[in-house]
Amino acid sequence: MSRIGKQPIAIPAGVEVKLEGNLLKFKKGNLAKELDTKANVNVEIKDNNILFSPKGEDRQSRAYWGTYRALAYNIVVGLTQGFSKTLEINGVGYKAALKGKVLELSLGFSHPINYDIPEGIEIVVDKNTIAVKGSDKQVVGQVAAQIREFRPPEPYKGKGVKYSDERIIRKAGKTSKK
Repeated sequence: MSRIGKQPIAIPAGVEVKLEGNLLKFKKGNLAKELDTKANVNVEIKDNNILFSPKGEDRQSRAYWGTYRALAYNIVVGLTQGFSKTLEINGVGYKAALKGKVLELSLGFSHPINYDIPEGIEIVVDKNTIAVKGSDKQVVGQVAAQIREFRPPEPYKGKGVKYSDERIIRKAGKTSKK
C-alpha cells in the first residue's frame, strides 16, 4: 500500500479540476496544467477531493499510484501557492542583474553569462540573492540547478552560486612548512 497514494488531494477554492478519460485538467484563472495518467492508475473526483487507486496489484501499478498522486498534488500547490528556490552568490565581483527576460551573471569569467529565462518562471535579483519562482516545481528546480551549474561553490573559499539552504563543507588549504 502506498502511503502517499492513499491520501486524497483536497481541491482548494478557485481551482477547477476536470477528468477527461486519463487526462486530469487543472485550471486557476489563466493558469492551466494537465496531467496524463496514461491509464496506469484509476482517478476519481469525489466531494471536492481527488482520489487515486492502483489499476492492478502488480508492483508497477503501485509505483505509479504514489507517483501520479504526488504529481497531481504538486500541480495543485503550484497553482495556489507556487514554488520558489533561492540562490546565493558568494565571491568578490560576483553579481547578477536582470535585463528584460535575460539574467546576466558575472561570475569571474572573462565574459558575462546571459541566461534566457523560460516561460512561466519569474526571477527576482536582490544584491547577492536570486529568487526563482514559478508554478511548476520541476521547472523551478531545473532553472535553479542550471544557474547554480554556471559556477558551483568551491570547498576552499566557498565562492560560487549555492542554494540558500545548502551547506558547503569547507576544506583546509595547503599548510606551510616551518
